[in-house]
Amino acid sequence: MPASNQLLQGIKAILRTRRITYRALAHKLEVSEATVKRDLSRGGFSLRRFDEICRVLQIGVGDLIQPPGLRSLVTELTEAQERSLVANPKLLVVTYLLSNDWRFQEILSAFQMTDNELVSLLIKLDELHIIEYHPPQRVRKLTARNFSWRKDGPVHAFFIRRFAPEFFAAPFAGAGEAFRFIAGSLSPASVTQFRSAMEQLAVQFERLAREDARLPHDERQATCAILAVREWQIYDFAQLRRREARAGR
Repeated sequence: MPASNQLLQGIKAILRTRRITYRALAHKLEVSEATVKRDLSRGGFSLRRFDEICRVLQIGVGDLIQPPGLRSLVTELTEAQERSLVANPKLLVVTYLLSNDWRFQEILSAFQMTDNELVSLLIKLDELHIIEYHPPQRVRKLTARNFSWRKDGPVHAFFIRRFAPEFFAAPFAGAGEAFRFIAGSLSPASVTQFRSAMEQLAVQFERLAREDARLPHDERQATCAILAVREWQIYDFAQLRRREARAGR
């Protein structure tokens, strides 16, 4: 295969892997969708256009020679990696942003950190093998699209300890907000069915997040959801139950 065709196929492979449409790429390049379709179907576009594509996709020639689909991406960090993130909240924040397709300049414009500070954080993430950092501003994620935090891991515990109280202190009265507390007696089979429905809802949330990652950041808003179910009684209610009833539930 000619080298130019290999680079062109590499660009297409990255677009497929990241689920970026030609329209979304055209928006980033500030050209028409028809121009992008013509360029990627015929090839032969200028080196300047090639540089612009690499810039908006944050890739280099090496990424095109061996497209991301051929690499082994991680779906879960090690406990040691998560402990390193928890030890430095800014490192955790940058990891979260990068996993949601934020770019170098977008992070600088939205968060209180200097250029040098962000570079230092990216170097640390590179050392942790969470990203590949290519100075001055290019980053390649080493996490897969279905990446998730370890269950009962350091980051999970950090979220529960630091963020859950703040999260639930809100009135949930704003646009796009909702809160439902439900309780009842369920059989083991019903609990299993409900847990399955929760997993499907989580998958839907992640799918929508991947699709919306194509949009400009000013068309998105940071959104969090907590889905949880467990065998539990409110302490005050439990204390009112007779001792034999508490023992036998």
